[in-house]
Amino acid sequence: MAGAPADGAPIALTARAPHVPADRLVAEMVPPPRFGSARFDTYIPDPNQPSQAEAVTVLSAFAAGLGGGASAAAGGKKRWFRRGGGTAAPAGPRGVYLDGGYGVGKTHLLASLWHATPAAPEHKAFGTFVELTNLVGALGFQQTVQTLGGHRLLCIDEFELDDPGDTVLVSSLLSRLVEQGVALAATSNTLPGKLGEGRFAAADFLREIQGLSAHFRPLRIDGEDFRHRGLPQAPAPYDDETVTKVAYSTEGASLDDFPSLLEHLSQVHPSRYGAMCDGVRAVCLTGVEPVPDQSTALRLVVLADRLYDREVPVLVSGKPFEELFSEEMLKGGYRKKYFRAISRLTALARDGKGLVEG
Repeated sequence: MAGAPADGAPIALTARAPHVPADRLVAEMVPPPRFGSARFDTYIPDPNQPSQAEAVTVLSAFAAGLGGGASAAAGGKKRWFRRGGGTAAPAGPRGVYLDGGYGVGKTHLLASLWHATPAAPEHKAFGTFVELTNLVGALGFQQTVQTLGGHRLLCIDEFELDDPGDTVLVSSLLSRLVEQGVALAATSNTLPGKLGEGRFAAADFLREIQGLSAHFRPLRIDGEDFRHRGLPQAPAPYDDETVTKVAYSTEGASLDDFPSLLEHLSQVHPSRYGAMCDGVRAVCLTGVEPVPDQSTALRLVVLADRLYDREVPVLVSGKPFEELFSEEMLKGGYRKKYFRAISRLTALARDGKGLVEG
């Protein structure tokens, strides 16, 4: 792969611009490595937050209700929480929407639902919102409907409408999939009826958002960020020399200048950030500084998500992650995305501490 190091040299993410074929996009619509072993019984509800235990109960029943025979697995109309030999599916939402703050375990629960659903892996799909929209771009709308229409379940993580065009696209896609009997499950920090709020409010798109909301039953999950519950603080940024030394001494580590990496991200589609991290076992960044604008910030959020999914430790010099996003950004419409990114990067920095101490 381009960006592979010479002997003894770290990987350079800035030298990687991978092409991701459509068949890989489809094959990778499974829970990421971090959640490959996620199950309902490995989710630990906070006893002070009854909504967490309730979510496990509701989602377990939802998964059980998606059972069916071979004909269901092969496509066609599925059973929807039916008992006995009834015919019609009950009216109402054919999906669940996990709403709550960052770090309450929504992705763990979504992955657990995927694993618990009684269907072969090729008959259920799991992907982020970005990955789903990119799949449509790679396959085309009709082919995406055909590819996913035979599935029993589609799980969409990090569901957030950042672009008005995506609103129409996803609303149309989900409507077609629901018509074909596909169950839906999604996570977000925003209730489905509030998607897009604070970013675009045109009446035409409001109608589309309300259409999306109709597909889901909201399931609120309260709690504090588990990634830092009872854990030590993440280490302060190191100096350039320490970060560089770790990069050269750690097999599979990457080493990049942070401003250069941000510039490179603008040249690579966010759907390819995961492939850009293939084979990377640690990410070392020098010169971390506040991001200059919203577009750059949103690209960094996607990279943080892909690194977190892959459990890649992060080691940095420069500013701490709490200073990545401006006060204005942290008060704006994307604030929950930014807080999630800070939370995830902080967890990865804590993992990276062992590379220095080891």
